[in-house]
Amino acid sequence: MRKLKRAVSLLLAAVLCVSVLAGCADGGDSVSLSVSVGSRVTTLDPIYAEDINSQTVLVHLYENLLKVAPDGAGGTAVVNGMAKNVSVEENFDGTVTYTFRLRSARWSDGQSVKATDFVYAWQRLADPASYSPYAALLSVVCGYEEARASGDMSQLQVMAKNATTLVVTLNGNYDWFLREVCTSPATMPLRRDVVQRLKEAGIQATGADGEARAWWSDPTALVTNGPYLATGYQFSEYLELTASERYNSDQLGPKTLTFRFAEDAEEAWELYENKEVDAVWPLTQERLTELTADEEWTAIPQLSTYTVIYNCDHELLEDVMIRQAMAQVIDRNALAAAAGVTARAAEGLVPCGVPENEEGDFRTVGGVLLDNDPEQYETRCQEAADLLSEAGYDRGSVLGELEYLYVEEGANAAVAEELCRQWQETLGITVVPKGVTTRELWSALRKGEYTLAGVDLEAAGNDAECFLMEWTSDSQDNVAAYENSAYDTLMAIIASAADGTARMGCLHDAEALLLGDYALSPLYTMGTAWELRDTLTGAARDARGWFNFSTVVARST
Repeated sequence: MRKLKRAVSLLLAAVLCVSVLAGCADGGDSVSLSVSVGSRVTTLDPIYAEDINSQTVLVHLYENLLKVAPDGAGGTAVVNGMAKNVSVEENFDGTVTYTFRLRSARWSDGQSVKATDFVYAWQRLADPASYSPYAALLSVVCGYEEARASGDMSQLQVMAKNATTLVVTLNGNYDWFLREVCTSPATMPLRRDVVQRLKEAGIQATGADGEARAWWSDPTALVTNGPYLATGYQFSEYLELTASERYNSDQLGPKTLTFRFAEDAEEAWELYENKEVDAVWPLTQERLTELTADEEWTAIPQLSTYTVIYNCDHELLEDVMIRQAMAQVIDRNALAAAAGVTARAAEGLVPCGVPENEEGDFRTVGGVLLDNDPEQYETRCQEAADLLSEAGYDRGSVLGELEYLYVEEGANAAVAEELCRQWQETLGITVVPKGVTTRELWSALRKGEYTLAGVDLEAAGNDAECFLMEWTSDSQDNVAAYENSAYDTLMAIIASAADGTARMGCLHDAEALLLGDYALSPLYTMGTAWELRDTLTGAARDARGWFNFSTVVARST
């Protein structure tokens, strides 16, 4: 059968070579950089790393098919990593086949990096026995659902044609696959023999508590294929990386890179002010307040929206009129004020900063979907009371006591208290906030054992589809139990769309439909900021949060 075929070419832009770094240079041919981008590493297993610090370390230790690098103009670009080129075949059955041809490269122990290393890593990620929070990244790969249902990972259509050729077949046309899936820490290659050997060593090192040591717990024992090797580690203190001699690329950046761990933003900022580190994230609220005083300064949008999820299977909340009434009395401006200085009232589920076209980002082009006008608040509250009455309830008194779950960290408690107050005072609905751990929250969500929950919804990729695809009726990640056949149809059209403009139009329609059914109530979005010494340049921050310091050099004078 004839196939439509096109080639995708990704070229790494040239970077000016500078001989000596400013700041933490230690003399001679060796240059070093120290940074603080969070607290201690929680895991160096790629399929579980969720915090920015762990993800940042991973992108320096391992190299994926593609990678995010500075574009020379203050932004980032997706460039070649392990893949020296990739071709795309659009098949007549609607599937799309990507063929990656790998460059010649070696692991840090001298063995060749092979396509089978990616197959192993991707199968491990998709395996339901792994319980990876990033498994859904591969839901666009043919055979994903079948593999998870059967436990037979060979059904996942990720195959090694030979040692240097990786073939991946998707179930649709996903514009974001290359830039989001193939650059993610979760899909980085791993050696099966190395993971198994280190797991066995961890079992032999089981402590008095009966817990086996994690296979990655000694970073200096890892076998990696990225620009750096772990050469020094002190738990909760620091992790030192050294440029790998086996990495098949010119190393223009620091020869040693040290991550200093800080318990909180205040401790990290102290390291920065004392010039013990040359890059710092996150910034303190005090520093962010100073920055926001400058009218020309803008925070970097975070790829998440703090959102109320309604359990549509709940005996009361299955009534869309009750959900709509509760949604309409939400004062997002007050909640954003409680959340922090960089918080902004949500205008839709997809936050600012998610790209669309040359005219602007998805939010700017699509416009505001949520009414945050304070002058209309009383009107919205009256309409909500009328809706509740129409649904057969008098100011919510007979709804009983509902529970609102949230993760007990940061400003979430203050937001929860304010939100529950709004529901009580405007509708007479008693909602009791309950702070839990992240694990407890997601356990309740996945089991459907909750009524309302506040969740920081983070997209796996910087594309509007990544915010919307999990709410289809057949999605295992649809913890709201939301069902709408029209929405399912829209998302199916989006997955097969070849025309970018039409695809974006459908994405805007899908977002409006989802929010119009009140399965979710977006509350606010957050901004962030980080600082690098003005004597340095070349650091990059991925829109998903992690940093790349491997190309940092001294700024030209």
